[in-house]
Amino acid sequence: MPIATTRTVTLQGAVGHLVQVQVDVAQGMVGTHLVGRADAAISEGRDRCRTAVSNSGFTWPATRRVTVLLSPADLPKRGSHFDLAIAVGVVCASHERLASVVTDDAVFLGELTLDGRLRSISGVLPMVMTARSRGISRVFVPETQVAEAALVPDVTVLGVRSFAQVIALLAGWEVPESPPIEAASASSFLQWRGEGRLVDVDLADLRGMEDAKFALEVAAAGGHHLMLSGPKGAGKTSLAERMPTILPDLSVEEALEVTAVRSLAGSIDVSEGLVTRPPFFAPHHSATRAGLLGGGTGRVRPGELSRAHCGVLLLDEFPLFQADILEALRQPLESGEVTISRGEETATFPARGMFVLACNPCPCGNYSADARLSRCDCPETQRRRYRSRISGPIADRIDIVRHVEAIRRPRVDLPFDLPEPSDVVRARVLAARERQAERFRGASWRLNAHAPGPVLAERWPLTAEAAAMVDDAVYGGELTQRGAVRVHRLAWTVADLSRVGRPGVAEVDVALALRSGRPLATQVWTRQAG
Repeated sequence: MPIATTRTVTLQGAVGHLVQVQVDVAQGMVGTHLVGRADAAISEGRDRCRTAVSNSGFTWPATRRVTVLLSPADLPKRGSHFDLAIAVGVVCASHERLASVVTDDAVFLGELTLDGRLRSISGVLPMVMTARSRGISRVFVPETQVAEAALVPDVTVLGVRSFAQVIALLAGWEVPESPPIEAASASSFLQWRGEGRLVDVDLADLRGMEDAKFALEVAAAGGHHLMLSGPKGAGKTSLAERMPTILPDLSVEEALEVTAVRSLAGSIDVSEGLVTRPPFFAPHHSATRAGLLGGGTGRVRPGELSRAHCGVLLLDEFPLFQADILEALRQPLESGEVTISRGEETATFPARGMFVLACNPCPCGNYSADARLSRCDCPETQRRRYRSRISGPIADRIDIVRHVEAIRRPRVDLPFDLPEPSDVVRARVLAARERQAERFRGASWRLNAHAPGPVLAERWPLTAEAAAMVDDAVYGGELTQRGAVRVHRLAWTVADLSRVGRPGVAEVDVALALRSGRPLATQVWTRQAG
């Protein structure tokens, strides 16, 4: 009884599973039967595979019963990229001269057209990463996606244009000519939009706001979430847009993760190779839940939160987002990942980026606590309703809170009023992150903001006096237990920036000020700049 086995990969969120495709061609009721929880795209692939095989010069076993088992059978399978693995299995099982072809060391990825050519698919990079982790040495992909697949080291990538070329490579025959296939381009035709529009911005563009700039530096150094509030035109958005300019380049591991997420989202630009700079996304407040968190019809795709993984997600005009979206942010703010469940499908995507929330003090944006400066005409009930949209549980998950005042005339004769360029601040951020990398060597996290509270307290505690300050804030009602952990993390980041071996009273005092939103003493950020 002729049986052939091939392999491919299915994705559940950011998790890949190796799938074994077993094909049996035998006597019985004529037809092609798929077994193993295949979705509609795979079921429709039976017709694509049959026609593609016939138009490629091979014979489909139309008088036999063809059974295709997708194993493990209890795992949901999704995607049109199963076409190539199924077609190769059927041809190898039904043609005697291909019975000895070895496919155990190969993974097949590609959607077939009716004339036997291969189409580009989304998610190639995480699929190849899965294949490598399972010891697979060869991967067949559409020719247009060789560059993307080749980003994964230690894997032989074979780019093919058609099904006939795949069979020829497997059997050792002469590879036939095939017309080139079109690439699925993800590049935008609007060159003034996207991340490229922020290439020329620099922290030196902003005068004053040294308190907020220091908070920005601490957030960047430790990966902490940040909330900026203040009247309209105070510079909240301008500060947030310059956060990526003070972040160091991604490590190789981070670059692979970010590029894999873009591959899942179908927005990868293979001409640029691995993404080396931290991403920056600023969705509009009218964004849908699926667009922000992930989801959509058909296959679950990552949202803006996951696309900003290892980078910055700016939620400008934060209180104007839909209430259910605001509350759904609790999980990613705390755990650094997004889990989407619908029916029998569960997908988990990474979201370990920095959240920057920006909001006005009132709907009109003119309110100020100083009555002499306030130009607000909103009723007090409207202001309270506006502020209440930022719920306590959400605010408790934000590490740093800063109020940005409108810029007054700066005194250029003071050294700390001279704006620093982004590359100077980025050097300090990189040095602080290198200290964290050394401290957390061998751990599963990279930055202070990601360190588990119990482990931090056990292995990297505060000094006795500093710990007493945090306890006093907790028992005095100023901090929750979650807030105490975040102050502990902030204190370590302040210590890393100041090149202090262990956080003490001074570092905890700065961390408490950053956490509560009270202004910092001038000597804090003048010392940092010096």
